[in-house]
Amino acid sequence: MNNLLGLLHYWVIIILMMIGLYTVVAKGNLIKKVIGLNVFQVSVIMFFVSMGKVRGGTAPIFDESIEVYSNPVPHVLMLTAIVVAVATTAFALGLIVRIRDAYGTIEEDEIRLIEDEADPDSGEDDGDDSGDENDAVESAGSPAPGPEGVS
Repeated sequence: MNNLLGLLHYWVIIILMMIGLYTVVAKGNLIKKVIGLNVFQVSVIMFFVSMGKVRGGTAPIFDESIEVYSNPVPHVLMLTAIVVAVATTAFALGLIVRIRDAYGTIEEDEIRLIEDEADPDSGEDDGDDSGDENDAVESAGSPAPGPEGVS
């Protein structure tokens, strides 16, 4: 039991990671997806920072009286990750504003319905591979141009 409490921060990180992943996958609202992505990113940052800290360790300033040092590299890398997370969030929110202007909604299902109504044939296969007459007419079109002087 004492060992589990010593690893409590890892359990918190795992729970946060699963909450963020669930939110990104299960929610249809694009703002909620961005929030879930941020929760996931924070859990990864917390994980790396907790891995870089050594109990009883100090900053890596060389002194003969200090025996245990904490590694500063994970902390520095996570500063970069924080900047990337903020930039990703700003970009995603900008895209969501443009999507709302174009479609009038930020719900993923409603956007798909609007797209399907606008172009019902876009990439959807009718499930019929028989090569019927309509398929031949659609693919016929004009012949490809040949080399010059050859008809």
